[in-house]
Amino acid sequence: MTNQRRKFIKQIALAAAAVPFSNVLAAPKKVSKSKPYPINFFTKPLDKYGPDFFMDTLKMAGIDGLDLTVRPKGCVLPERVENDLPKIIEMAKQKGLTVEMMVSNITKADDPWAAKVLSTAAKNGVSHYRLGYYKYDKALGVRTSVKKIKSEMQALAELNKSVGIQGGYQNHAGNWFGAAMWDLAEVLKDIPKAYMSSQFDIRHAVCEGNRSWVTAMQLLAEKIGSLAIKDFTWDVSEGQSKVKKLPLGEGIVDFDVFFKNLKTFGVVAPMTLHVEHALLNTEEESLPLLEQQKILVSKLKADVDFIRQKLVEHQLN
Repeated sequence: MTNQRRKFIKQIALAAAAVPFSNVLAAPKKVSKSKPYPINFFTKPLDKYGPDFFMDTLKMAGIDGLDLTVRPKGCVLPERVENDLPKIIEMAKQKGLTVEMMVSNITKADDPWAAKVLSTAAKNGVSHYRLGYYKYDKALGVRTSVKKIKSEMQALAELNKSVGIQGGYQNHAGNWFGAAMWDLAEVLKDIPKAYMSSQFDIRHAVCEGNRSWVTAMQLLAEKIGSLAIKDFTWDVSEGQSKVKKLPLGEGIVDFDVFFKNLKTFGVVAPMTLHVEHALLNTEEESLPLLEQQKILVSKLKADVDFIRQKLVEHQLN
């Protein structure tokens, strides 16, 4: 841990002790596992605050559970997983949050920490993890690359089966395997969903297939094990288009069609809320930590409320 990070976490602890904003929390309540679409939070944008602070923040925002980063530079480092992951999960339980999801950088069964990370996670109640990403090998070409990736995914699925956990591969826009989604569907078709699935990311799906994403979603439907939720628009300048990340409902993702299709295609899976837009501007980042927390709660709650409203509107709650 760097000196800067130690100093930052110490400031959080001092601030919380002085004026515990988190005291506005009611007594922690157990999250019902019967929820068909629990809302988890991909912790990456809040990891720098430390788990105690970000858990209180997420609980106040109405989040059900954590999609915890267990990877290099994550909340839990792979080499410390046996020691740190059970403690983080117990802390979350005490605050009324589940930890049924996590994010890794694992792509192969023989990755250095794969077996230890996955077995520790499964023993502590984590039921789903996100893989790292696969790249196309230009020397092999597209079809041969897909065959190679399929072999690696099948081996990883066997490891998942042995420890009792489900892997999920996120479709990510760009020149990654899975961006086009037909390739991911091809690889997953012969692997049991219980051990390897699609983490269907609606933002990246729309980014790659403006209207054809519905067909891709239908193609993957029976293999979808989790749902990544975020929004965006295109920022066009001097003939170049770039992704502009936005809060839910402010971009071009048609969430009504998305939620309608969850019902139409029979997809029932946990959600992971990805917040990629800036939660604090430069001025807000210099505010006392408890003032920062109030802003974070307000912005995160807006996204959570948006999802819950769509679930109600489409009779999915």
